[in-house]
Amino acid sequence: MRILVYSYNYYPEPIGIAPLMTELAEGLVKRGHQVRVVTAMPNYPERKIYPGYKGKLYKSEYRNGVEIERCFVAIRPQPGLLCRALLESSFAALSVVKAISGWRPDVILSTSPSLTACLPVAVAKAFHRCPSVLSLQDILPEAAIQTGLLTNPLAIKVFEKLEKFAYANATKIGVISPSFTRNLVEKAVPAQKIECISNWVDVDFIVPMSKEDNAFRLAYGLGGKFVVLYAGNIARTQGVRTIIRAAAQMQSNADVQFVIVGEKSQLSELDQLRNDLGVQNLLLLPFVSRENLPEMLAAADVSLVMQKQNVVGFNMPSKIQVIMASGRPIIASVPAHSAAAEAIARSQGGMVTKPECPTALASAIQTLYDNPKAAIAFGQRTRQFAIENYSFDQAISAYEALLGSVIKDRTSDSLPQPSVLTITPDFARSDLNQ
Repeated sequence: MRILVYSYNYYPEPIGIAPLMTELAEGLVKRGHQVRVVTAMPNYPERKIYPGYKGKLYKSEYRNGVEIERCFVAIRPQPGLLCRALLESSFAALSVVKAISGWRPDVILSTSPSLTACLPVAVAKAFHRCPSVLSLQDILPEAAIQTGLLTNPLAIKVFEKLEKFAYANATKIGVISPSFTRNLVEKAVPAQKIECISNWVDVDFIVPMSKEDNAFRLAYGLGGKFVVLYAGNIARTQGVRTIIRAAAQMQSNADVQFVIVGEKSQLSELDQLRNDLGVQNLLLLPFVSRENLPEMLAAADVSLVMQKQNVVGFNMPSKIQVIMASGRPIIASVPAHSAAAEAIARSQGGMVTKPECPTALASAIQTLYDNPKAAIAFGQRTRQFAIENYSFDQAISAYEALLGSVIKDRTSDSLPQPSVLTITPDFARSDLNQ
């Protein structure tokens, strides 16, 4: 297949959708398909265009068999509504040029976010006369509204119309959890148009490793400590400040060490709270390289998943699959009926606590500290669950089948139907008499 991947985020961005779309594109190439990616200049999570990409309108690259077409985006570190509108519109306007140039794809695979990308995707779909698959990683604008990121009534109305258009325009929609399916069906999206394909993790790259002689532990003096790790985005929806308050409650236990790994500018905000509370058992560290990710995950005795109480229930953090693959127990401070809580319950690999409650979080951590055998058993179950449910081979096979099916259906629909000669009784009799 000739596949055009339309994704705002892509390599070298280290977290979020970028690693997933990079692995998917490169995995499809390894399976013999031709893949071209239309994306933005890398800027996440710092929201600053990376060195080497600044000052360019377009930039073409070729990496691991994938053609990459990047376009400029008007990004600001802390964008308000106007800046966000400029960002979204700049990507939509500039990316469509690359989407309709180059070879003609058999199918377009687009991701959301960004929601406004549905417009250039629709243009490219019509221009190339091909089907499209929408990979839905988050449900916007609903998630942004419920977490307070989007409050302007006019903007909400515009994005709701974009959401409706995105679902209608897509030939098929891939969702990452059953809760996404339920949400879309409630919005009158036909169930037969939706296919659930969980996000994945490379279980051959992220593997359980010993804490002994662990390079991450050695580098930061964590030897002998019970390490409680949070690694990932520090956004409004995450509730990461709860970790600092839980750490403050556990300072009497000298064996417990909290570690938060994230983007530098976001860490500086947490540092202020750490100082205000006088927390001494917490390290704030920058992201490690992808090559060192397995070692960092292995340094943990327990890994955290954090969400605020008002986060939408269908949200499914991609870090869950990664933690599970590392074979570590999970404490998830998330809403009880969320997709994240559902995944933890199904895996039987951890504990779910009340979100934004430092006391509940501290209590769960103490429970695992006091019961090391239970913690080990949790970790073994998370690893097995990741292998059985979140392996990359399973996910890429599902996407390959989905993309192939929409191409086949489109081809079948475009074939001319054979004409049928209907012989009436009168015609038949006259024919036989000749």
